[in-house]
Amino acid sequence: MAADKPVIVTRDLVKIYRLGSVEVAALRGVSVDVERGEFVAVMGHSGSGKSTFMNVLGCLDRPTSGSYVLEGRDVARLSRDELAEIRNRYIGFVFQGFNLLTKTTALENVELPMLYAGVPRHERRRRAEAALESVGLGDRLHHRPTEMSGGQQQRVAIARALVGEPALILADEPTGNLDTRSSYEIMEIFRTLNVERGITIVLVTHEQDVAAWAERIIRFRDGFVADDRRNEEPQRTEAGAR
Repeated sequence: MAADKPVIVTRDLVKIYRLGSVEVAALRGVSVDVERGEFVAVMGHSGSGKSTFMNVLGCLDRPTSGSYVLEGRDVARLSRDELAEIRNRYIGFVFQGFNLLTKTTALENVELPMLYAGVPRHERRRRAEAALESVGLGDRLHHRPTEMSGGQQQRVAIARALVGEPALILADEPTGNLDTRSSYEIMEIFRTLNVERGITIVLVTHEQDVAAWAERIIRFRDGFVADDRRNEEPQRTEAGAR
């Protein structure tokens, strides 16, 4: 894939949910490109379409019509198995609720996607340790989620998203369950991954202070893109917010 090609290209995405005889249009013709290495925040009120858009980007849902090209591949009409392959190969997910297995260690949680992918045990261990080290948890490898703070659990989730070396990280309200300081720490990690490692990040949030870290902010309203603009001065550190 050439470096100058967008990671994400959507054209006229429409998503209609049918509830009995009622049709609800969640997306009404959304066309968005995300360039390689961008950090994009997606905002909007409940029902605006932002979550549906993220589900389509994450290959968790199919559009009713329109096209979605990820890393040069049109994924809008792929089979369930093909979508699962795309998710595993190209996308790292970070969720508001962490989605960690509570009875396994941080290291085992991070290794899990690689276990499903058939990565050899020694390589799983090496990559999981490196990922946890990169998010500041090198001394928490054998701690279980119940022994960690919310911020530490989200760091584990980010490390898990990184081990597959994804082209894209999708983060859905990643600071929603965290206090202010932990939120800043998590956003600093995302910013570092974006700036220093060039990872493309698309993040859904309803919080303006979280969106302020992104270099581009897209606002959804009633299934449309209502606003899409550059953030000329993205936040860099906690001190910058004071």
